[in-house]
Parts: sequence; structure tokens; C-alpha cells
Amino acid sequence: MRIILRLLTTALGLAAAAWLLDGIAFPGGARQGSEQLTDDLVPLVLVAAILGLVTSIVKPVLKLLSFPLIILTLGLFLLVINAAMLMLTGALADALDIRFRVDGFWTAVGGSIIITIVTWVVDGFIGDGDKDRS
Repeated sequence: MRIILRLLTTALGLAAAAWLLDGIAFPGGARQGSEQLTDDLVPLVLVAAILGLVTSIVKPVLKLLSFPLIILTLGLFLLVINAAMLMLTGALADALDIRFRVDGFWTAVGGSIIITIVTWVVDGFIGDGDKDRS
């Protein structure tokens, strides 16, 4: 259940970033009705899953390797790492023929900030299921 909530939270963050920034998009056709919903929702959930995998596998390695830079910049280098994770997600989605694009580094920085804020707010409303059980 926790994985599904995390996936949906990330999908909301991606949707907000795509809505707020011109450089992040899920380009698609112009269909109407339920076909439009399926055409929009499936790529969004797939990209959220890719971003979750990239964040859980690649990001810890990058954080370990760039630890001196993170300390030197007082944590600001984490923005670069988050932007790189979003750009890598865009490249993997493109390789898997999923409609998702990120145009440039600064767009990725802005998108990663938006995704982080949205997931933080949504997690605040939903709460952690493990804490509620005790």
C-alpha cells in the first residue's frame, strides 16, 4: 500500500511540474473522453514509477560519490542531483517510448523543486501509515 501511495504522490508532483513549467511535458494526441484520460494517466504513472526506481537506485550512489560537494555547497548540490534524476528519467522514458520530455537543466531544477514540494505537502496531508498504527 505504501508503494502505491508513493507512486501516486510522485505522479501528482510530476503532473504539477508539467502543468507549471513549459519545459516539462507529456506530449500527446488530441483525443476526447476516456481515451484522453487513459492517454494522459498511463504515461504519468509510468514516468512516476521510473522516477521512483531511479531515485531509489541511482540517487544514493550519486549522493555517496558527491558527498564532498554536498558538504562544500551546504547541501545545494542536492538540487543538481535531483535535476539529474529528473533528466535521467526523461531519457529512460524516451528510450522506453513513453511520452515525457524535460527540456534542459534549469527546467529540470525547477521541476525537481516543484515535485519535492508537492510530494512533501501531499505526504503531510496523507501522513505516514506506519506512524498511525502505533
